[in-house]
Amino acid sequence: MTKKEYYVVIERDEDGYYVGEVPQLKACYSQGETIDELMMNMKEVIELSLSEESQESSSEFVGIQKIVV
Repeated sequence: MTKKEYYVVIERDEDGYYVGEVPQLKACYSQGETIDELMMNMKEVIELSLSEESQESSSEFVGIQKIVV
């Protein structure tokens, strides 16, 4: 199986947990108390998502920009 690279968008919620989402995969998100825990959880959820019949989005992750308003 060819390895593929995925990007995880990480936010910190009001309770201090790190929440991650993979924009390229539908409904692919998880959380963790630390970034290391989050990334372990994300790897599992990505593998589960890929093993199911979920369709990978045709969109390409470009990046994140910060804007101040």
